[in-house]
Amino acid sequence: MVGLVYGGFTLFAVGCLSMVGPLAGLGLTSRGGSALLVVSGLRVMMAGLFLPAREQRSASSDAQLDRFVPVYQFQEFHSIRVNRSADQVYRAIKEVTADEILFFQALIWIRRCGRALPEGILHVPKGRPILEVASRTSFLVLAEKAGQEIVLGKLVVSPADGRNSCATAEDFRTLCAPGFAVAAINFRVDDGGRGTSLVSTETRVLATDDSARRKFARYWRVIYPGSALIRRMWLRAIKLRAERTPGRVG
Repeated sequence: MVGLVYGGFTLFAVGCLSMVGPLAGLGLTSRGGSALLVVSGLRVMMAGLFLPAREQRSASSDAQLDRFVPVYQFQEFHSIRVNRSADQVYRAIKEVTADEILFFQALIWIRRCGRALPEGILHVPKGRPILEVASRTSFLVLAEKAGQEIVLGKLVVSPADGRNSCATAEDFRTLCAPGFAVAAINFRVDDGGRGTSLVSTETRVLATDDSARRKFARYWRVIYPGSALIRRMWLRAIKLRAERTPGRVG
């Protein structure tokens, strides 16, 4: 669906440009053809934004994340290999700062439209561990298995009177009232063999009814490329921090 949104936007943008000046290299030499491309792009974008999201179920059962969001409609997963032990990598996960994550500050500035905001995931003070700030402000630590996995959660869609419906991890796990969407993100370390580790991050979002699902789908399909880039750069920052510490690969 994300591909439809951005593919449609590309068609729309090309159509708009060709209306300003013919793009002969693309065969767009008439305003009629350009207008058709604009309309087609808009239709493809709308399809990407409004097509329903399918429900998925986790195929694994050993992750702490599965305890809280085993079923979901939206998901992303990224991983990287690090030439350090699991303990060293997990320490880097907990200590990495927003400043170490390439493009994070720029993308978050765009996300908040340049507004000054209080301390939180959209405004992480310089030099502060990003997970510490997140868990102290807008995110709830759902579970942690030291040296292996940490899971954080957040209410991302709620009705006007449902703001405090996820005050505890148990509230988060059992929430089923209509009108809500919950997001959980984990960072996990697995043995990669020969003294290396595989570190991964997965984000899952569950909407409890069709209304919340449609509302979140439009947001997700627009922000996904930026979100995916941040996750990849976040793992890269963890790798660089871990590998700066003394260690030996077997």
